[in-house]
Amino acid sequence: MSRPTPDRDQPPAVQKLRVRFAKRGRMRFTSHRDFQRAFERALRRAHVPMAFSHGFTPHPKVSYLGASPTGAASEAEYLEVSVTQECDPEHIRSALDEALPDGFDVVDLVIAGPGALADRLQVSSWLLEMGGADVATVTDAVDGFLAAESVEVRRRTKNGTRTLDARAVLLHGDVTGDDPVAVTAVIRHESPTVRPDEIMAGLRLVAGFEPPAPPRVTRLAQGLWSNGAIDDPLAPDRVGGASAPGRRGE
Repeated sequence: MSRPTPDRDQPPAVQKLRVRFAKRGRMRFTSHRDFQRAFERALRRAHVPMAFSHGFTPHPKVSYLGASPTGAASEAEYLEVSVTQECDPEHIRSALDEALPDGFDVVDLVIAGPGALADRLQVSSWLLEMGGADVATVTDAVDGFLAAESVEVRRRTKNGTRTLDARAVLLHGDVTGDDPVAVTAVIRHESPTVRPDEIMAGLRLVAGFEPPAPPRVTRLAQGLWSNGAIDDPLAPDRVGGASAPGRRGE
């Protein structure tokens, strides 16, 4: 049987688009791989002039950055798409938003400027909603966590158990509301990045805190931590460039 030959006539990429999208509702239970498939279908349905890799199995040039874990909702997921024609960002944003399943919403789309987007995604802000929990109990647990010098949690990996210091990467923790009580946690990205469930494990270790039910987790933002806030990672691309802020769900 003859082997397939690579397509050497793929048109080159002339532009890169940076996309912020949200994962809402039941789509929080979708795996990253399932989202990849849905997004590549949406690219085809929206007639985006995708650039493809070369080789025996060309695939769209899409880079996914720091996907949230399955089960977590998110307002701030990011990816990059290379295209073979110069595109109007508002047209592409609208077309992709329409082509994606409900719950995957394109919030923002810009033409990429200089610099690597990954370098701007250094922290995440997470909201952990704890229905049925007592605000005083949660506050005491968070205060104890913040007061600790280190909070070592364990993660099982395919190569064995790894110990992570959850306290070292928690830049900010705050308790708000009472229906439900919620913790906002700003976590610095490391390799590997500490996840919200490991912050919960740390609260259990430090204060013996167990929420009445599994917390509902949402990533609120990603970016650079500056003066107690997270900067918009797409802001530098808007300087002298075009953008298309989303409308659905805003």
